[in-house]
Amino acid sequence: MKLYAAELDFRAVARESGVPETFPRQLHSEAAAVTDLRQNRRDMREVPLVTIDPVGSMDLDQAMCLEKAPGEGWLVRYAIADVGGLIDPASALFAESLKRGQTIYLPDDPSRLHPAELSEGAGSLLPDVDRVAVMWEILLDSEGEPIETDVYPALVRSRARLDYEQVQADLDNGTAHPSVALLEEVGRARQTSSKRRAAINLRLPAQRVVRDSDGAFELALDPRPASMDYNSEISLLAGMVAGEMMARHSVGVLRVLAPASDQDIRDFLVAVEALGFEAPAARIEDIAGFLSRVDAQTPRGMAVMRDASRLLRGSGYEKLAKTGGENSTPTPHAGVGGVYAHVTAPLRRLIDRYGLEFCLAIAAFERGETKTVEVPGWVTDTLDQATYSMKRSGALAATVDRKCLNLTESVVLAPWVGTTFDAAVLHNKATAAEIFVARPPVIANCVGSGDAGLPQEGTCQLVTLVTADPAAAEVTFAWPAD
Repeated sequence: MKLYAAELDFRAVARESGVPETFPRQLHSEAAAVTDLRQNRRDMREVPLVTIDPVGSMDLDQAMCLEKAPGEGWLVRYAIADVGGLIDPASALFAESLKRGQTIYLPDDPSRLHPAELSEGAGSLLPDVDRVAVMWEILLDSEGEPIETDVYPALVRSRARLDYEQVQADLDNGTAHPSVALLEEVGRARQTSSKRRAAINLRLPAQRVVRDSDGAFELALDPRPASMDYNSEISLLAGMVAGEMMARHSVGVLRVLAPASDQDIRDFLVAVEALGFEAPAARIEDIAGFLSRVDAQTPRGMAVMRDASRLLRGSGYEKLAKTGGENSTPTPHAGVGGVYAHVTAPLRRLIDRYGLEFCLAIAAFERGETKTVEVPGWVTDTLDQATYSMKRSGALAATVDRKCLNLTESVVLAPWVGTTFDAAVLHNKATAAEIFVARPPVIANCVGSGDAGLPQEGTCQLVTLVTADPAAAEVTFAWPAD
């Protein structure tokens, strides 16, 4: 969940978590001097690509152009920043990215995977400049199912840098840029496609810290435009066709996630009822349908989406390889609906650089340009290091997210210590209950007072805020209320 809290200082969180805040001068110089290392690019500068990102973003990984296909269906052209074509595997810049793993997002300032000279300069698909890219061409039928795929190195030139709110307003008004005028149409087709419609999709709104008229901090939910979800479907489409390519040849690295456990499903349904919703049946396809209908812009809808994240815990990376000459059986990603690979965000996630190299090698083989799937040596030599770095940095990112949210909530709630709140009791843990308070929208721990024990799971109760300590980034409620 995105958190906007620029007025607060999160540097202490970065330092105590060991998040790197700067790059050595040498790496800035290397990033400023990168050149194209790849040969035989197709000149695709005539394709009117555009980017869609949050307002002000400069690290632009993806650019798209959507067209009607001859007959029925659509042609998706999706350009991805070609970081692997810019960074020398023998360079210090490569070694640093292998160590960092991914961009760590803090609300005030991110800790980037690459220096700005690359991530916001030579590697970014900024408008009106030539950029190296990996181009996906995916032909979809009228049901949104992919029927043809190709991917190749390309030279591209984006026409515009758009943001989600702008795109949504233009779609609503019928004035969308021609390259994304079909975004809603294609996005909806993908949402209802055979594999995607039974997948768990979390539509978490961003939270923003604002000041009220008295100068006190408040926590508000930002509207989540539908264009953000449609845009995500294009990224997921590329990741799914990439996963299918890797699975066909048993070579590559997949992002995998086992199905939710029966216990996680039961726990989620308890929270659903505590939040005032009618619980769906305990089947993933029914839960997916329920989540698609929840208004995530409301505090209770946001809480449902956050609790549903328990259904998507335990993701990881899986290397594919032939065993005894036979293709291995790939593990699907339960949150996506099929086999899936990370290939769309190489400016902020290391493993995407590897995924793209596997796909380029597979595509060259399938086009008959090579006799085998010829993956660059640096990919196979450092893949284990890359997957370890992703695991380590993913855990760090989750820790930082949690600490930043805890700090934000403690600052917002500090003036209200001693106040009684209405709360939904989501889950009981060993020593505390997990509760949801609608205003401000907070999920926090609640302890029992005296001999009362913990409030009953799945009920609504009055609770008292007893701790909101910004220094410790800690929030605690107590039950029964004073």
